[in-house]
Amino acid sequence: MINANIVAAISAAIAVRAIVSLNSYSGQGKPPMYGDYEAQRHWQEITTNLEPKYWYRNTSENDLLYWGLDYPPLTAYHSYLLGIVAGKYDESFVELTKSRGVESDAHKTFMRLSVLLADVVIYLPALLVLCIVIVNQQNKKSMFVYLIAMILYPGQILIDNGHFQYNNISLGFFLLAIAAICKEKHYVGSFVYTLALNYKQMELYHAFPIFIYLLRTCFDQKSFSQKLKKFLIIATIVVSTFVVLWLPWLGSLDSILEVVGRLFPIGRGVFEDKVSNFWCVVNVVYKIKYVFKLYNTFQNLV
Repeated sequence: MINANIVAAISAAIAVRAIVSLNSYSGQGKPPMYGDYEAQRHWQEITTNLEPKYWYRNTSENDLLYWGLDYPPLTAYHSYLLGIVAGKYDESFVELTKSRGVESDAHKTFMRLSVLLADVVIYLPALLVLCIVIVNQQNKKSMFVYLIAMILYPGQILIDNGHFQYNNISLGFFLLAIAAICKEKHYVGSFVYTLALNYKQMELYHAFPIFIYLLRTCFDQKSFSQKLKKFLIIATIVVSTFVVLWLPWLGSLDSILEVVGRLFPIGRGVFEDKVSNFWCVVNVVYKIKYVFKLYNTFQNLV
């Protein structure tokens, strides 16, 4: 299934990402907040220097107004691992309260490579797996076209490898979940999608269709006991994954609310003046783009 053309395509995708990485990033040379690059670095600083219970809490050492952590625990753990590696290479990269705005070439190389590593380990393999699953219903030529279109999608490359983000991780988990579900590996799909949701709350956008589909597979079972059994197994997988990932904050209700408050900032406006946030919520039930497309088509006819 994996031939020379696919290897060449993936190699080209990695090369394009590496080239984009050579350019500037969000907020470069723009104090005092710098940008998303600094946000990701700051989370490494916080997670490696403070106990987990303080990661989402406003303290003298963790000013939440300065890029406070506002992604789920799996992102925090990822930041922690990167911070450990960064600190081993150069302690100044994650020195508490003193490393703000680090912009050395060495640090840029480290950060850029961390995104590229996520592409190579999670995102690109996930795309390939999904395409291989799809090829069962399509011809090989179609599969290759799908793969090229996805691995070279400009939006993802420019945001992650240019602007600076790790959307490739949550999207990679989501794609693996879809591939697993397509192969009727519903338990695996439930687990991997829960990882995606715990990396970025943005994945809530996909939650409703996945929930409905998996619920339907439960009702597709022959007997009531089989229906209930499958539902309970999926529920157990989801809940237990949440429990493991959220364990450091489950000791008190206040700690849980601190995390939830950062993920869903009702106090400062859950949409935070971002049209895209509003669109993602509304589009689940009201297809804005489709409606406007119909309206424009009608106007042209008139």
